[in-house]
Amino acid sequence: MLKIFNSQVREKQSFVPLEPGKVRMYVCGLTVYDYFHLGNARTLTVFDMVYRWLQRSGYAVKYVRNITDVDDKIIDRANRNGEPIEALTERMVAAMHEDCDRLGMLRPSAEPRATGHIEGMLSMIDTLVGKGMAYAADNGDVYFAVREFPGYGKLSGKSIDDLRAGERVAVNTSKRDPLDFVLWKAAKPQEPHWTSRYGNGRPGWNIECSAMCKAEHGDTLDIHGGGWDLQFPHHEGEIAQSEGASGKAFVRYWMHAAFLNMDSEKMSKSLGNVFTVREILAKLDPVQGGEVVRYFLLRGHYRSEINYTWDTLHDARASLLALYTALRDVPAAPIDIDWEQPFAARFKAAMDDDFGTPLAVAVLHELRGEVNRSRSGELSGLLRALGGCLGLLQADPAAFVQGAAQGDDAADIDALVAARNAAKKARDFAEADRLRDALKARGVVLEDGPQGTTWRRA
Repeated sequence: MLKIFNSQVREKQSFVPLEPGKVRMYVCGLTVYDYFHLGNARTLTVFDMVYRWLQRSGYAVKYVRNITDVDDKIIDRANRNGEPIEALTERMVAAMHEDCDRLGMLRPSAEPRATGHIEGMLSMIDTLVGKGMAYAADNGDVYFAVREFPGYGKLSGKSIDDLRAGERVAVNTSKRDPLDFVLWKAAKPQEPHWTSRYGNGRPGWNIECSAMCKAEHGDTLDIHGGGWDLQFPHHEGEIAQSEGASGKAFVRYWMHAAFLNMDSEKMSKSLGNVFTVREILAKLDPVQGGEVVRYFLLRGHYRSEINYTWDTLHDARASLLALYTALRDVPAAPIDIDWEQPFAARFKAAMDDDFGTPLAVAVLHELRGEVNRSRSGELSGLLRALGGCLGLLQADPAAFVQGAAQGDDAADIDALVAARNAAKKARDFAEADRLRDALKARGVVLEDGPQGTTWRRA
């Protein structure tokens, strides 16, 4: 049985969805004011992997990943660009989809935008105000009264008096308590706003996800995910709002992906070590780059911090190329996975233990070794199929190993390889070595094997 580490209880629990055979999953998506960075990519890739494995496990999954398209950062960026907010967000959503596609992500079942759920947010705010859990302040904002919700702090595990106001929770004299957080912000000049009985304004950050969760899944979710840093205050706020409004349990299993560090330091704009996915992919082979980054992000366990450097990324590339080389050298036979097969059973056991991708990837490499030894097309097919469970190893192996050589370049390399083979056959080893060195200077590595000579990009 699948077990998931539930962040709220801090232990692995057997996964039993609310409705047998169906999974309601919600993941906090992106605030679309800029291209997304590698830390964002880790969270998105992790939950794409979770989505894939749940489906492979036989569940009908409704995977909802929201888009925040109204926010202080969006407003500030649009103003600096001198463009309408809608133009900025549409451009960034299109870029997000392009980058997600390059990382091999499936599209979610639904991708609601905050601006499409304003009425739902206002309805939830009305319910909370009616229950005495929220109040309209004299500055025109509406706040959630944290001390009116007895369970506040149960996700972060701290008492309410130990908690401090979070990054997005402004402390001001209009609040009854410094921990109270905003549900509805009074309109400011030159900002987008909507009409409500509280006056013109726009939603606070926390209420957006609560309203979209309810609209897409109802009162209770099976899995709610996001980055580790969202536990407090964002997810704590979601619990308070949603359970305060409905009186029902909000989430059965909370999942949080750990941080990604840049060269052993936490990503920070002040340190200048935040890199967008686009910046990184631009430096990698266009054929290999997206899957190399995906493999790098998944080979570490989602609850463990991973460290990004060019060396760790290139190590991931070499590891992935080893898998693809085995598939190239031993063509994969089409198969249906027999989960009783020893390699498949070990892969499944790893994934069922809180999505244990490090062990699952280790199984892939052990299987690769057996493919190389046995030359079995069925085992090669199993390698490809198990890789597919993680969104890996689905490209044409020969093309992937060779990389981005195109057109005349590829033809020229093929001609040099053929000339080198002819020189070897004629026992002109000096010429053969010269041609090998010439290819090496062009970044081409030759691999001599039982079925002839193949080449790949260094």
